[in-house]
Amino acid sequence: MNAYNHLTYKFQTKTAEIGVIGLGYVGLPLCMEMAKGGFTVYGIDLDVRKVESLQRGQSYIQDVPNEEVAKAIESGRFIPTDDYHTVQKLDAISICVPTPLSENQDPDTSYIQSVVREIKKNLKRGALIILESTTYPGTTEELIQFELEAQGLKVGKDFFLCFSPERVDPGNPKFNTYNTPKVIGGTTEACINLGVALYSHVVKDVVPVSSPKVAEMSKLLENTFRSINIAFINEMAMMCDKMDIDVWEVIKAASTKPFGFMPFYPGPGIGGHCIPLDPMYLSWKAKEFRFYSKFIELAQSINDNMPEYVRYKASQVLNTYAKSIRNSKILILGMAYKPDVDDLRESPGLELYELLRESGAYVDYYDPHAISFRDKEDHTVQSVDYDLSAFAKYDCMVLITNHRCFNNRELAELGVPIIDTRNAFVDIEADNIYKLGTGIRGQEVKLAVGV
Repeated sequence: MNAYNHLTYKFQTKTAEIGVIGLGYVGLPLCMEMAKGGFTVYGIDLDVRKVESLQRGQSYIQDVPNEEVAKAIESGRFIPTDDYHTVQKLDAISICVPTPLSENQDPDTSYIQSVVREIKKNLKRGALIILESTTYPGTTEELIQFELEAQGLKVGKDFFLCFSPERVDPGNPKFNTYNTPKVIGGTTEACINLGVALYSHVVKDVVPVSSPKVAEMSKLLENTFRSINIAFINEMAMMCDKMDIDVWEVIKAASTKPFGFMPFYPGPGIGGHCIPLDPMYLSWKAKEFRFYSKFIELAQSINDNMPEYVRYKASQVLNTYAKSIRNSKILILGMAYKPDVDDLRESPGLELYELLRESGAYVDYYDPHAISFRDKEDHTVQSVDYDLSAFAKYDCMVLITNHRCFNNRELAELGVPIIDTRNAFVDIEADNIYKLGTGIRGQEVKLAVGV
């Protein structure tokens, strides 16, 4: 029996041993689905604290309950480890490591390259390798196929290779790893067939495409589309601010059109593991072909500057109370990049925190989900406790994240000026609420005449 038929049989009978390298927001949920699908899964991560936590049945990912990890451990189908020698026994490997940007906004593929070095030393002949980390078109061939073939191995014969982009949306109550359609592209027909054979036991719907490059590009298209549209509506918000028009009401009105319009919403900036990074991977790779994407670069610039716009908005609001940012006490409400999660990756609140401090403000934050973070000086910053009497003493508050647990009416009744970047106070009429993208001239007049 050749390698292809042997691996096909092992996937069909669920006797294949699977490995997932990188046990973060993508890798750990994938491990759980593979274990539930009937496979024995080795979760590999060099962070010993993560491995030990999982071995105790304790999750550090909000979307993966402790009970789910404990059940997988007890069943013997999930084995966390920090030992790369485990790769030697694996029939399939999914790579789920970070792909950040460098300080120069260039792709940092060092985590993938590190994993490939370990795979080269330990790969089992005939194994399937699936890269899930978001990256530029061509990465799968350039960083994995070429490296393994340089050792004398042949893709489609000695090993099989696919790319299947992760589509994790932390905190999404409706879509998860199992029920989000999974795109997958292989370097040969045998590779794609094996990728589909494995993942069809793990997720509800598998969407095969013709090549890894198509799969890589599809993920970048998804998030570049969002980045550009968010940038456009952010610019509309700034325009409406100047024109003293409520952008939120404008969006609501436009959304009544039953065709040809899709609503996007402004905010203090973009965060998370995808939208702030993925478009720059595409822009960087396009330059290799002497193609310069003005849309991508412009959208990135607008979105990156939204925290500065919020700082300016805070300055405007404080000026209406005859105060400046310098020496003002400012409370940021919410620090996570999206509601009801603890995920701080690329959160615009982190940048706003630094900008306000650089302007001379005394800045605190409250977030019951993200209880601490490291600032630019590598100091730990802790969330303050929920204390209305203490909140009332701030000069202004800036809502960054619209957590459902926030009692917005209670906060509004304190009378402290609130810059609302998410339209969270839409149902509350109060002179101390200043929404992003609405202008403040009307409220300035009221304050000036003492109304």
